[in-house]
Amino acid sequence: MDLNTDELIGSREASLMWGKQKDYVRTIYNKYPERFPTGTIRKFGKQLIVTREGMESVTGIKYEDLDKKNIEKAKLPR
Repeated sequence: MDLNTDELIGSREASLMWGKQKDYVRTIYNKYPERFPTGTIRKFGKQLIVTREGMESVTGIKYEDLDKKNIEKAKLPR
């Protein structure tokens, strides 16, 4: 598996990319983990990593339809 792919996204970054609050992924995962298809989200220590497929499934919004400003904002250092 290539860990340098942009298919794997940290939960905070993914939340912001999809135009949600920074804790969106963590909140949804804690309350409704079944919303994420099997294998699309995983916890590494304290960090949640989600796939593009997982975010598209949970939000109903395809990556191609995201606001490019949100993508750039999410990738900025904190």
